[in-house]
Amino acid sequence: MLRSWLIDGVLAGCMVSIGGTVLLSCDNRYLGALLFCIALLAICWFGFNLYTGKVGFLLADHSAAALKMTFTGLLGNFLGTLLFGLLIAAALPQLRDAALAACEKRLTQLPLQTLLRGCFCGLLMYVAVWTFREKKTVIGILFCIPVFVLSGFEHSIADMFYFSLAGTVFRPRALLFLLLVVLGNSIGGLFIPFLQLLKGERHG
Repeated sequence: MLRSWLIDGVLAGCMVSIGGTVLLSCDNRYLGALLFCIALLAICWFGFNLYTGKVGFLLADHSAAALKMTFTGLLGNFLGTLLFGLLIAAALPQLRDAALAACEKRLTQLPLQTLLRGCFCGLLMYVAVWTFREKKTVIGILFCIPVFVLSGFEHSIADMFYFSLAGTVFRPRALLFLLLVVLGNSIGGLFIPFLQLLKGERHG
């Protein structure tokens, strides 16, 4: 079971990497933000294990199995983005400079800014996945993904890919940045379910 969860996590990381690649490749940021949706669309269609798509549902199911699946997915997501970062750097070396510039800019953010940007992205990811699961529509994905991209919010798995492509993912500052974004995505993903729980409603 762990192997299956890990492989699905790797595949989710690969799909996010493809979304990140098209975003970096587009001169038109609005088009790039829209095309980034292919990542979450594929992940939802195939049922891959994306951390930011799972963490918001842990209040509804916080069993040992759910926790293991979610955090095994996070490890797989990192491995998938690391692999695709290396492959894209070899296939499209011109994108490495764009990724490096984007990563250096991210590292100028204050820690609180990074955390909050991660929270906002996590909230939108929850809305996108909840809408797909509960309403059987991709409309949430088609709106929420461009909104977080164009707003400058931080998606931890996408950022793992950018830092991997830039060749700086294992630098201490990059790892700290990524940990803050993971934490922010987690808080944001749990925001709506937590408030629903306070209302006495089960959501997710």
